[in-house]
Amino acid sequence: MLDYEYLIRQRDYLLDISRALTSELSLNEVLRRILRSATEMLNGKAGLIALFDPEGGTFNVRASYGIQPALLHFFAPLLTDIPRDDPASFSIPELNRKMQLVARAAGMGLRQVIALPMAIGDELVGVVYIFRSQGGGFSRNEVRILQSFADQAAIAVHNARLYERVSTEKQRLDAILRHSADGIMILKPDKTIESINLALARMTGWPVEKARGRQHDEVIRWARREPGLSLEEAVAGGWPLSEHSVLYVEGDLLHTSGSTLSVGITYAPLFDEQGRLRNIIANVRDITKFKEAERAKSTFISVISHELKTPVSLIKGYASTLRREDVEWDRETVLNGLQVIEEEADKLAQLIDNLLDVTRLQAGTLKLKFSSLQFDELARKVADKFRTQSAAHTIVTSFPPDFPVIQGDEQRLEQVLSNLLSNAIKYSPDGGQITITGEVLDNAIQVSVSDEGIGLSPEQQELIFERFYRVDNALTRETQGAGLGLYIVRSIIEAHGGTIWVESEPGKGTTFTFTLPLSQD
Repeated sequence: MLDYEYLIRQRDYLLDISRALTSELSLNEVLRRILRSATEMLNGKAGLIALFDPEGGTFNVRASYGIQPALLHFFAPLLTDIPRDDPASFSIPELNRKMQLVARAAGMGLRQVIALPMAIGDELVGVVYIFRSQGGGFSRNEVRILQSFADQAAIAVHNARLYERVSTEKQRLDAILRHSADGIMILKPDKTIESINLALARMTGWPVEKARGRQHDEVIRWARREPGLSLEEAVAGGWPLSEHSVLYVEGDLLHTSGSTLSVGITYAPLFDEQGRLRNIIANVRDITKFKEAERAKSTFISVISHELKTPVSLIKGYASTLRREDVEWDRETVLNGLQVIEEEADKLAQLIDNLLDVTRLQAGTLKLKFSSLQFDELARKVADKFRTQSAAHTIVTSFPPDFPVIQGDEQRLEQVLSNLLSNAIKYSPDGGQITITGEVLDNAIQVSVSDEGIGLSPEQQELIFERFYRVDNALTRETQGAGLGLYIVRSIIEAHGGTIWVESEPGKGTTFTFTLPLSQD
């Protein structure tokens, strides 16, 4: 039976270890304390704790006592052939023989060793070794005492793993929230802000630290809100009733600078185990592009309806007039009417072709037919065609001699020039000169189409190649067009491996410039 003084000493060691387990000490420090206590309790000379590394599939020394660091490598034989399948019947084969080899190699007078498993359930996480310099075996009581220390070490490893897992998940979650493209806000039940991420800080203009501790409606301020309840109104009405009660609010968010941003905010409640509201999580999504797409769609439908309606009305009107039985039309009137019908039918066909081109471009199925092409000759041909369409404009082409042959789709590139010339005429209503110039770069040709028209603002230049975009001014409201031409132009140029850009100044004309490679890979 253990004497009273021995039991007191064991209790003190275990109390010290328990305090270490609940402190903020590192795992290595806790394991060293356990190993030192176990070695001293069992009158040992030295001790080791080896933990299993799941990635490497080996046991590695994590703590040592009474062994110089330079000698630790001699103990490697003790860390091999350790069974991991059944901790309850744990036994290391030839442990004593291995210890004798280690003792001789390390020059240490070790004569006795005991190794006990550190297990969490059925999982072996490590092994505790205690070495003695005197002979004689370890008693049953000593084995029981050492096992209690091994169990404490297993608890320390288990806690450390849990902490590491929680810490890793927290770091991952923090990184996701911090760098999410959507704005994230975490609110207390009283709608006080616990935290916001960087995206929401940019959306609102509130720095992360300054937003913390403020009320929700101080940071989320609406310049305009879609019909429906705000968060404050919903909470006042009893929201949330359950964890499935999700609130969606949409509108224009007011930035501290005075600017606005179209956002949609989804509020989701978080309850604790007792069913009490712990937090409200707000996900703030920038829906500006979605709103712009909606507006573009509405504009497109309006424009297309007008573009379709006008020629259809004219065709129907002239056709109905010409087929009247109560009137006999002279030949000239009939021919003029048929000409109008033909011209309006051509406009319809062109619009339909443009819509089909846009559909193909979006689907990635627009096919090009490449052949050798003399671009300067193509430019002169298109210029000749457009000269007959406007007496107020002078169309000039300027290309250097021996302009190189390129590989391209002649029909599509003619479409590019036709669109650019049509725009140049349309947006220079007072006439003037339109110039098509070409030059040769190192690996490409560069072509520019310039006019002396109304020009574009910097904001308009950024959007001019977007699908369905039409410059908003008095002139464009009077002219026809669905906002597809320049989108198609850019797509054709890019499909050829080139680039296109615009340079302009309001009131001083516009120049569209594009490049085409000299060879197609």
